[in-house]
Amino acid sequence: MTAKQSQKQTYVSKLTLTNFRNYAALTIDLAPGAVVLSGDNGAGKTNLLEAVSLLTPGRGLRRAPYADVARDGGDGGFALHALIEGAEGEVEIGTGVAGGDNAGEGGRRVRINGAAARSAEDMLEWLRVVWLTPAMDGLFPGPAADRRRFLDRLVLAIDPGHGQRALDYEKAMRGRNRLLTEGSRDSAWFDAIETQMAETGVAIAAARAELVRLLAAMIDRLPDSGPFPQADIGLSGELEEQVATTPAVDVEERFRAALAGGRDRDRAAGRTLEGPHRSDLVVRHRPKAMPAELCSTGEQKALLVGIVLSHARLTGEMSGMTPILLLDEIAAHLDAGRRAALFSILEELNCQAFMTGTDAALFSSLAGRALFLTVDHGTVGPTEAS
Repeated sequence: MTAKQSQKQTYVSKLTLTNFRNYAALTIDLAPGAVVLSGDNGAGKTNLLEAVSLLTPGRGLRRAPYADVARDGGDGGFALHALIEGAEGEVEIGTGVAGGDNAGEGGRRVRINGAAARSAEDMLEWLRVVWLTPAMDGLFPGPAADRRRFLDRLVLAIDPGHGQRALDYEKAMRGRNRLLTEGSRDSAWFDAIETQMAETGVAIAAARAELVRLLAAMIDRLPDSGPFPQADIGLSGELEEQVATTPAVDVEERFRAALAGGRDRDRAAGRTLEGPHRSDLVVRHRPKAMPAELCSTGEQKALLVGIVLSHARLTGEMSGMTPILLLDEIAAHLDAGRRAALFSILEELNCQAFMTGTDAALFSSLAGRALFLTVDHGTVGPTEAS
């Protein structure tokens, strides 16, 4: 991972949805900078953010099954099409799931400039998407699995190969767990699977450790007494700790040996008990010297916003293109001072930022500097001046 000198301004200039959530058919023209989406609860604001989030690998900001994404009353499929503007010109990205009896089988398809992509990771060549949703408000006191997922999404935004590593590791681990639950004693099968788990697991741990190192340096650039407090971040995990001081090949051998030596223990448990799938992201509120999970709800929100904004800045510097930010219901949970600071930072980042809220007045300070759209149950139009 190396920083690039200049960033390409990247944004979605047109978005088309077909049979997506509550949208039967919709095309909207967009602009760089802030995009404010206002409307009643349930009108479809977050659905638009979800559509943009699917212009990157994975299941989007809701992580929903494709059957849930397809519009009720449709054929079971959905389609998204986006025109992306970047420093190198336009690119068209299309993605979706075919309808009919086989809808959703084999995952969604991705096309770039009309040609089938090799994988969803190809979209990362053209844009990076970062998001913050109300569902993430419980990140710090919640289960470690949520923090690992959050961490791996941060890694993927600057290291496109991370997604495939994670898939390969999960596939190998499922194979090992199947052997464990079947009571297998086939050493050759175990050896082969554990070798793959050691290789991919250490690569995952190394990528996470590098992301945390880079992100920590970016967080240090936040003002000491600013509205979004600095966070101290670290990793809790044996592999992540080892890769910081030990050559990767040695860490791989140790992990492989640990897996082999732990077969009886894991067989009794029915699953693999050691590896990067057990690691955790540790966050502390630096000014208060307090674990994030013990902070107030407001303090946790401010910490999380600071981390996400720092990561957006890091993503831009590392990838050379400004990321697209999706900030769902962001203004309602910030006071006026923090809202003003957020808007200022977004302008500094020079990125396209989609923000939702039930009351457009919360974004009034962006008048003349943002595109205001009203979302009304399947339709989207300009927001009328109040």
